[in-house]
Formats: sequence, structure tokens, C-alpha cells
Amino acid sequence: MMLKRWDSPNGYRDVFAISLPMVASMGSMTVMHFTDRVFLANYSMDTIAASMPAGIASFALISFFLGVAGYTNTFVAQYTGSGAHSRLGAALWQAVYFSLAAGVFLGITAVLAGPLFDLVGHPPEVRKLEIVYFQILVLGSMFLLLEWTLACFYSGRGLTRTVMIVNAVGAAFNIPLDYALINGVWGFPEMGIAGAGIATLAGQALMFLLYVRLIFTRKNDKIFGIWRNRSFDRKLFLRLMKFGIPKGIQFFMDVFAFTFFVFMIGRLGTVELAATNIVFAINTLAFLPMIGFSIGVSTLVGQAIGGRKPEAGEEATTSTIHITTAYMALIALSFLLVPETLLRPFVSGAEDQAEMSTMVHLGVALLRFVALYCVLDAVNLVYAGTLQGAGDTRFVMVASAALSLGVMIIPVYICIQYLDAGLYAAWVFATAYVFVLALVFWWRYKQGQWKRMRVIE
Repeated sequence: MMLKRWDSPNGYRDVFAISLPMVASMGSMTVMHFTDRVFLANYSMDTIAASMPAGIASFALISFFLGVAGYTNTFVAQYTGSGAHSRLGAALWQAVYFSLAAGVFLGITAVLAGPLFDLVGHPPEVRKLEIVYFQILVLGSMFLLLEWTLACFYSGRGLTRTVMIVNAVGAAFNIPLDYALINGVWGFPEMGIAGAGIATLAGQALMFLLYVRLIFTRKNDKIFGIWRNRSFDRKLFLRLMKFGIPKGIQFFMDVFAFTFFVFMIGRLGTVELAATNIVFAINTLAFLPMIGFSIGVSTLVGQAIGGRKPEAGEEATTSTIHITTAYMALIALSFLLVPETLLRPFVSGAEDQAEMSTMVHLGVALLRFVALYCVLDAVNLVYAGTLQGAGDTRFVMVASAALSLGVMIIPVYICIQYLDAGLYAAWVFATAYVFVLALVFWWRYKQGQWKRMRVIE
């Protein structure tokens, strides 16, 4: 059975061929974020405590626009599946126009940093660092939006190896620059958390420039209309908004739920916040590659729907579920069996050993929560990728918004603000949110409405 699925269309081989380069791309991003956290954890307790709330807050603000722009992947996939290659350039340009406008808007919102982190209520020394990191990331967000958009030209066609290479170059540039600017080595000034933000933007800007150089060629213009179809296409732009905005809202609600969660944990104390940040960083190292498989299955489903072969999309989904759940089960075992080993890179350079001992104790307990839900997190991503690859973005949006509010945000707020229930109670609701969301997406997938959907005309 497994051998048959390996060689069949949209079987394991095809899923790996498209998804593994995206996994490597997500791995490059993960390594950048992970090393960033390690450098900051060994720089000072305050910087690691500030980096996660500020980083996730900036990403939450940007996430809606990333979701909309990134939905270009589905348009490219469905145009590719239908054979309408000349429409790819027009679809890409509509997302570029959206990203440029969004980048300007986001840059203006940097002035909200002070009032935002006043509301959070973290200690003054942490708050000051949060504002600096947040403002740098938001002011340079246009580079992230544009490189995210341009990557869809390759990922939507299943040419994910190019995306992998560009991300690897960005990581290779970012990581040493990150270390140098945080610590002030190799002739660079010591900038602490500000250096981490600047290095991140520099890596994103480099990736954007690489995509520009690769995409805007005479050959691509001839085949895909990549330059000659640069005019604003109102009808196509509105279709991108029709399907992309629900995707953006869903993406925002997911990120916002965990942003709110981190902020509420910060009210319990700096050690609790730092332990939560470290556990999320470890989880991200394992989890972000799953986004690569989600993009991969979304691409395969989009191409199948574009070619009016929904059964091929079903095969791709089943193959991807097998692969991702097996991988995440192994990750869950590592969280249960060797948690101290996973935590050690974050605490090896600490000066206050008593504080770090407490953090490790909390970290071990929190990794057990992650082990409970990480397999269903993969299920969540795969089925969401399938639904969105077909065009079922409205249902995914409504389900994500309702469950994030009802199962996670409101219960966590009540637990910490009114019941004084503490760290573990908050993590119980975060775990429940992932469980319920995975079950709802599985149910929607089984209903089969997605097989009759289509985003292109």
C-alpha cells in the first residue's frame, strides 16, 4: 500500500518533491528565528523576554496582509493547472500593488508601539526593548510582504526549489549579521535587540532583490506576461481580495490568539514569560516546516482544482497527512523524552543559575503540553491548506475566528485576569484550541464542498 502510494500521482513522491524544498525554506526561516532567540537569551534575560512579545506582535500586525498577498499562490496554482500561463503575471502584479500599499500603511502604524506595550503591562525595562524591536520590524515590513508575494510565482507552479535556495541565501546572510549586531563583534556596533531587528530586515531585503532578479526576465515575460501584464486589473484584483481577505483574517486570528496568549503570560512574571518564549521557539523549530507541507498540499490541490481533477487533490491531502503526522509524532516523543536537552541552548550562558533552574523546570512542563497537541497541529495545517487551495477561505476564516475567541482568547483572559489560575491553566486552553480546530477542519474536508470550488474564471 505504501509503495503504491509512493509512485502514484500526488502520492508521497510528488508531495515530497513539492513540499520538501518549502520545508527547507521554512527551516531556513525557523533557524533564523531560533538562532535569534538563542543569541538574545545569552545576551540578557530582558532581551529574550522582550523579543517574543514584540516579534509576535509585529507579525500579528503584518499577518493579515501576508495572508492576503500569499493567497496569490492559489491563483498561480489554479492558472497553472488550467493551462492559462499568461495570466500568472497579471495575478502576481495585483499582489505586488497590494503589498506596496500595505507596506506603507504598516510603516505608519509604528507610532502605535508605545501605547500598545503600555497596555500589555510588562516591566519597564522589558517594555522599552519591546518598543524598539517592534518598530524596526514594522517599519521594514514591506520587504517581507514583497518577497512573500514574489515567492508565489515559483511555489504556485510547484517550482519550490527556487524558493528554498533564496531562503537559504537569506538565512546565510542573516545569521552571522544577527550575531554581530547583537553582540558588537567583527567591527559592528553592539546594538542588542535593535541589532536583531536590523539583521532580520536585511535578510528579507536581500531575498526580495533576488526574486526581482530571477522573475523579471524577458523569458518570463514572453511565457507568463510577467512585465507586459503589469497594469492594474480591477476585476482580478477584486477576486484576489474576495478570496485573499478571508485568508488574511484567518491568518491574523491565528497569530493574534497566540500573541494575546504571550502577552497575558507576561502578566504572570518575567520568568514565566521567558519560559513560554523559549518553549514556543523550540516548538517553532519543529512546527514551521509543517507550513512547508501546508503550502505544498495547497499548491497540489490548487493545480488539481484548476485542472478540474478534485480527486487528485484528495490524493495529495491523504499523502500529506500520512507524512506530517508521522513526523510530528517523532517530535512529540522528543519533547517528552529529552526536554532538558532541547532547553539547554537557551540557558547555557546564563549568570543567574537559580532563575534559570526555575525556567528549565517550567520549560519541561510546558513542552509536555506541546507534545500533546503538536500532531493535531499538523492535521490542522494540512486540511486548512487543502480547503484554501480550493478556495474555501471563508469557512476557514469563520472557524478560526470563532474558536480562537471562544476556546483560547476569552478563557485565557478570564483565567489570568480574574481567577488567578496561573500558567498551566492558560496552557490547557491553548492546547484545547489546537485540538478543536483540527477536528473542525477535518470535518469540513470530509464534507467535500471544496471539490466544487474554484478561484479563477
